[in-house]
Amino acid sequence: MNTNQKIPAILQARMSSTRLPGKVMSLINGKPMIEWQIERILRAESVSHVVVATSIDSSDDELASHLEFLGINVTRGSLDDVYSRFETVLAGENGNAFIRLTGDCPMVMPVIIDDMVSCFQDKKFEYLSNTLVPTFPDGLDVEIVSNQAFKRLGTFILSPEEREHMTLGLYNRPQEFLLGNFKYKADLSAERWTVDYPEDLTFVKAVFHQFQGAEASFTMDDVLRFVKNNHTSRNKLTGELRNEALQNMKGAQKYVE
Repeated sequence: MNTNQKIPAILQARMSSTRLPGKVMSLINGKPMIEWQIERILRAESVSHVVVATSIDSSDDELASHLEFLGINVTRGSLDDVYSRFETVLAGENGNAFIRLTGDCPMVMPVIIDDMVSCFQDKKFEYLSNTLVPTFPDGLDVEIVSNQAFKRLGTFILSPEEREHMTLGLYNRPQEFLLGNFKYKADLSAERWTVDYPEDLTFVKAVFHQFQGAEASFTMDDVLRFVKNNHTSRNKLTGELRNEALQNMKGAQKYVE
């Protein structure tokens, strides 16, 4: 991929998760979960750099200090108004688009990021997601947004939910934005690889333990083989829990596959 096609990845993270507080700093193979996620993101050829977007709330002081000590770019903003938090990040960024990721997805796959960036740029989408109609395992979520679409979204009167769930306002307005849905060749949406509950963290720790020494490079196929051959290690929860907070918020969708 040409360097002029690279775009920033903005990783949204906080310590005050309601179901599993402090999860992003949970130790996996001796390192905080978020460190492994950042390493995996940076393996994507389409990513120019990573910015962690966290809050100014005191609960995120530990997270921000740790990442800054590691030399990772951190921007802090509102705890609940995530749209304004991203505005703060993008004020210091150049370029035409950004990748939005969340801190509950440590098993993010670099190849999916690269494939989606290529699709986004080739088809000139304003918003591309692999979750509008999910086919990938929950936890491999990637969203790509054009900077112009993000700014245009800010001209609408956004609900508190749309300001908290930053991209909700885009796919709630399919008549205003060119939306794209990125599908896998099979439906694996019942697989749950995200971290939102203690059971999720147990599963992710088992995966990272299996691939110790290759934590930043294991692939989706590697994990699928592991799950197939180790039924007792499979996540006890299912993909039906995907994005619980958003299930009743999504409006009508019109998108291109």
